[in-house]
Amino acid sequence: MLTHEFIRNALLAGSAIAIASGAVGYFVVLRAQVFAGDALSHVAFTGVLAAALAGIDLRVGLFAATIAVALLFAALGERFRGDDVAIGVIFAWVLGLGVLFLDLFNASARGANGVVASRALFGSIFGLTAQDALVAVSIAAGVAAALAGIGRPLLYATIAPQSAAARGVPVGLIGGAFLVLLAVDAGEATQAVGALLLLGLVAAPAGAALRLTASPALGVSLSIGFAVASIWAGVAAAYLIPSLPPSSAIIAVAVAIYATAYVKTSS
Repeated sequence: MLTHEFIRNALLAGSAIAIASGAVGYFVVLRAQVFAGDALSHVAFTGVLAAALAGIDLRVGLFAATIAVALLFAALGERFRGDDVAIGVIFAWVLGLGVLFLDLFNASARGANGVVASRALFGSIFGLTAQDALVAVSIAAGVAAALAGIGRPLLYATIAPQSAAARGVPVGLIGGAFLVLLAVDAGEATQAVGALLLLGLVAAPAGAALRLTASPALGVSLSIGFAVASIWAGVAAAYLIPSLPPSSAIIAVAVAIYATAYVKTSS
């Protein structure tokens, strides 16, 4: 399997994305921001189609859209964090824009084959070039380094926000920075597993880790390990079964890991 360049590119990029997604996902689940993460994944879809319609690099639209909406979430502050209605309204509005852009793009000559929309929705980890893989590694490294830099105050602000604020921790600023990191991770991971399945790679490994341990350090490590295992097992399964989409295989493994942890801790 490893003799094929497209597999090596997929594993390199996928492993980097999994490390970032596992680390970010731990805090997403811990902070009960899974719905916000789901909204950002669909924003990524709209951003890709907007860029395709404008005829510019798809990654420009991908990251611009996710970061812009993350900054909107951050600007609305804590009153927005638990407001599922507000998140749902933005979710529906952004998805509606995506459908509009998809219709306009399909009506153009560039959209006749539907490849861009398919890759945005379901990912294209087997279609990544060596350059794409290196970009993924660079972005994932940046996300991981930034998260490590704010990890301790972020954990404090998550577990005891009032106490953290009283001790001078900039809770709102830290939360906003985290949302931006989530947006960047969502944008990069979309290229691997797609907007529709992105949440599975972010939330399932982290959810399993949180069920298995209360230790933050061990929890982050397990979340990253589960995410990387999902990528490798999913890629291997898709290689062995050519009719199986790699993104579906990756998410299936992640969900299986969560289901196993759920059964183990519930019994």
